[in-house]
Amino acid sequence: MDNDAQATFRSMDEGTQADWQAIGQHFGPFANGLADRVLTHLRLLDGDYGGFPIDRLQHSLQTATRAHRGGEDEPYVAMALLHDIGDTLGSYNHPDIAAAMLKPFVDARLHWMCEHHGIFQGYYFFHYLGLDRDMREHFRGHEYYDDTARFCELYDQSAFDASYDTAPLDFFEPMVRRLFARPVNSIYMAVAESG
Repeated sequence: MDNDAQATFRSMDEGTQADWQAIGQHFGPFANGLADRVLTHLRLLDGDYGGFPIDRLQHSLQTATRAHRGGEDEPYVAMALLHDIGDTLGSYNHPDIAAAMLKPFVDARLHWMCEHHGIFQGYYFFHYLGLDRDMREHFRGHEYYDDTARFCELYDQSAFDASYDTAPLDFFEPMVRRLFARPVNSIYMAVAESG
């Protein structure tokens, strides 16, 4: 691979096969670093309490630990770990950020659970903020309603215990690396498979 290869167009409509081959040569190595970038971003939650009893990283680790100990499979545990990763960039829509990041790498159920967990988690506190704690009822009857309610009940809402024996990030790192190794749902899958 020519690491110096670079496209020469000024706008995409000027692009050539050679330009896109140059770009393609860079895609694989960049995509292979995704897990590292995700883990780096997850670490930004360390020390950010936001008024909670434990910081956001510990909450994420504890949610994943509880899911792992609850017998959930590896993609589920990784989703549990990353469900609040959007807190730093999406203060008003953190579930959407996490779900968008996970979408190419998880099945439709886990994606939906991640995307909607904020509304389902609200069952436990929205009424204290003047919001409707039953907002999740708008989704009653959806095929992943019960799964999402269960995720919040068993793993998310209960993961604020400072005395809980939470697994460290390095325990989950191999799971994250395996999850982000290959997409399962992306328009770019052919590019990933050729790289």
